[in-house]
Amino acid sequence: MADPGEESLTTASTNEAETNQKPTPALTKTAQKKLLKQERLAARKAEKKAAEKRRKAEHKEQRRLEWDEKLEALSPEEKAKLIESKNEARRERIKREKEEHWMKIERLKKATEVGQKVVLDLDFGHLMTASEIQSLSQQIMYCYAANSRSANPTHLWLTGCTGEMEARLQNVPGFNNWIIEKENRPYIEALKDQKENLVYLTADAEDVLEELDLKSIYIIGGLVDRNRYKRITMDKATEQGIKAAKLPIGNYLKMSSSQVLTVNQVFEIMLNFIESRDWKSAFFKAIPQRKRDGAEAEILGEENNGTADEADVAALTEDDKKEDLEGDVVEEGYASKKQCIRESEDAENIASEDIDTTGNNFSVIDNGNKELL
Repeated sequence: MADPGEESLTTASTNEAETNQKPTPALTKTAQKKLLKQERLAARKAEKKAAEKRRKAEHKEQRRLEWDEKLEALSPEEKAKLIESKNEARRERIKREKEEHWMKIERLKKATEVGQKVVLDLDFGHLMTASEIQSLSQQIMYCYAANSRSANPTHLWLTGCTGEMEARLQNVPGFNNWIIEKENRPYIEALKDQKENLVYLTADAEDVLEELDLKSIYIIGGLVDRNRYKRITMDKATEQGIKAAKLPIGNYLKMSSSQVLTVNQVFEIMLNFIESRDWKSAFFKAIPQRKRDGAEAEILGEENNGTADEADVAALTEDDKKEDLEGDVVEEGYASKKQCIRESEDAENIASEDIDTTGNNFSVIDNGNKELL
């Protein structure tokens, strides 16, 4: 038989626990809208991923069937000759890809010694939401991918890389193998002995950047904020007593209503200029068509071959376009992200691709390391 005192104590504890339980606050309309949008983007991403997987499987099966049919029509001698020819071509391709891969590594290593220094200032994590930090981490990935492909890569720095920003980047495949400078300290501390060479790139600056100086260290603000924080990078440069300059965009093209450039677009403008020494060409390659004045683009007869995935952008609703800078990154960057991962897969497969001498399969052994090197 239970002790009445114990029952009373248990009841009191239960009542106290129920009293301390606070009801879950209802989401505001804005929060509900954001949640729905996140779910919509996640569903769209999952749908695209599934469709891409189906497409690859169908393509692989079609190639297998065509190969089998081709072999069946040949004599044993012709079949053996064709298989050997195929394998020889594959060996040559693997050899070429190995050479290209190591040449890329050497270019990046050399850039750390003689390349133009470009800093991505990641010291704004406390001002961004989780989704904005995720968008920025993707933009940084695109920056590194573009730098890796460049014939003249920059000496890329990540400074102020701490907290959630660092955690997000650690989730990027192969991040720890990137050939860059990673600093937890802000640039003003990490590069204090070169303070006179620091130049913050900000649209609010009065000085226009006409040429790049190899001694200068150009800083790009790592901030995804939908333009909430006015003049934040200019004010930061002023407070720290460092130089500031703006890109000469207005000298070469007019911007449409969407004037905000992503971090990777600014970085690619710099990268393009390093390669071509031509600002006009650098801008048109990096800035998507929808961010440029349509009439001007038509008059100049220029065609954008930049980073934007036009098909994905066109599929966005007008509400998505107006509402969120992540649209530039999550949707526009979808193809770029796949390309980044695909390139790293190719690099990994160089050392692990299986040459099938039976002629019955074109499959590749994937070791699962989708790293961006």
